[in-house]
Amino acid sequence: MATEPDQAARWDDAYAHGDAARSWFQAAPRMSLRLLDAAGVTAEDSLIDIGGGASPLAGALIERGFRDVSVLDISAVALRQARQRLGPDAARVHWLIADIRTWRPPRRFQAWHDRAVFHFLTTAPDRQQYLRALSAATDANAVAVFGCFAPDGPPQCSGLPVARHGPQELADELGPGWTLIADDRELHITPVGLTQPFTWVALRRDS
Repeated sequence: MATEPDQAARWDDAYAHGDAARSWFQAAPRMSLRLLDAAGVTAEDSLIDIGGGASPLAGALIERGFRDVSVLDISAVALRQARQRLGPDAARVHWLIADIRTWRPPRRFQAWHDRAVFHFLTTAPDRQQYLRALSAATDANAVAVFGCFAPDGPPQCSGLPVARHGPQELADELGPGWTLIADDRELHITPVGLTQPFTWVALRRDS
């Protein structure tokens, strides 16, 4: 991946063009909620959404009664759009502008959610930096939910190469300290009508 300022500018530009221009946009985070439910995540748990951008997930969690929700994204434009969409409820969410590769978590969370960030990490050093942040932000029994392009998904997104994973491949990336507890497959329909196969997994941290 590019340097942090370059990445921030790229994603600010992507979000500035509106929902219809973003292939990953979805009006309702159904699969995210399904995997969180499958993993037993409840409103009593703290949750961080990695690369949450302008996703509707934070709003859906607030509607479910979650009281400790954080959203991290490298794009200030994305987070501004998310806050505007939530209106007064935006004050109930912690908004963090950061590059996940260099972010140093100041606290720990019971649940980690990532839809369509991890698959942009195509080099071992970038993935290692990401996994260091995941490790620092979670304790034993924490849950991590990932949505990434499936093996038959597109090789690129937003002009960038992506890695593609099956459920066990994603579990292997996290290493032996995590156990795969649920998986699913999604055929995401983009705003222009293209189909993108996604792999979804939920894992629990053992140690």
